Amino acid sequence: MKEEKRSTSGRTMLGGLFFIAGLIVALIVGWVVFPKVLYSQKTQPMNFSHAAHEDSACEDCHYFLPDGSYSGTPGIENCRQCHEEPMTDSEQERILVEEYIQKDREIPWLVYGWQPDNVYFSHAPHQAAELECVQCHRDVTADEEKLPILYENRWTGYSKSTMKMVECEKCHAERGASNACQTCHK
Repeated sequence: MKEEKRSTSGRTMLGGLFFIAGLIVALIVGWVVFPKVLYSQKTQPMNFSHAAHEDSACEDCHYFLPDGSYSGTPGIENCRQCHEEPMTDSEQERILVEEYIQKDREIPWLVYGWQPDNVYFSHAPHQAAELECVQCHRDVTADEEKLPILYENRWTGYSKSTMKMVECEKCHAERGASNACQTCHK
């Protein structure tokens, strides 16, 4: 009888060890391996230093159009206003001038916060509500020397940093704005 209890408790202990080992492996796969497989890492076609542009106002490059819509990522014409000729010995500025401005090519910037097709988003009401840009976007104050890596979801094509619906709902609830589906969805 004692021998039978020992073998049963031994199997129970061994089963517990297998369970713990399996749990640890699952956590490592879920937290470490899967995100590396799910997201590809992409870099911008060239670096842009917000720190080098600290004397400019954000609105010099990121502005609203007369109809209230947002201009989006600045085009090459915006860059050309100051960089027709190189202003420094920077390799990135050389690339900007020689590869894009002189060849009149738009810079194929990757978008960190591209919204899904079923989402309608306008910056105009958010500007009217006097929201600060950093409430939704990363802080690119004068200390950002290098653009961050874009983590793109391999299945959806969206950036890891694209705002999630729960963040929008929370802000709307805090400010008394509508959370009705048709407010944000087409």
